[in-house]
Amino acid sequence: MDDIDQRLIAALRHDARASVSDLAGLLGLSRATVRARIDRLVARGDIVGFSVVTRADVARDPVRALMMIGIEGRGTDRILRQLTGLPEVRALHSTNGRWDVIAEIGTGSLEALDGVLARIRRLDGVATSETSLLLATRKSPAG
Repeated sequence: MDDIDQRLIAALRHDARASVSDLAGLLGLSRATVRARIDRLVARGDIVGFSVVTRADVARDPVRALMMIGIEGRGTDRILRQLTGLPEVRALHSTNGRWDVIAEIGTGSLEALDGVLARIRRLDGVATSETSLLLATRKSPAG
């Protein structure tokens, strides 16, 4: 993936509904070049899909948070299995750096979120955590 592909993906992340003409103008390329690059990125699997976030998606989880989790020892696989079983956990991400796992959590209330956070903190092997509430979403998640 070259610099043009990176810029094209950044533009699509900003507005996945942008027309090929608009993308071409933004990137200083022809429409045919933009269309060919999008098709190639999809065919290679660099772009795996496009998504839409509806009002119902946000309404389902009026309280959303990211919980960064530090795991002691070699319990990551076990903890991931336990987290996968929690209905409030929407996605799990492995990462590097200070945190081992980031959990996306969605609940109907702050009280429900507090309960989920407490359950996760009590899991054997969870050494430390930090949680951030998501206040607004300005662009849709990657497909």
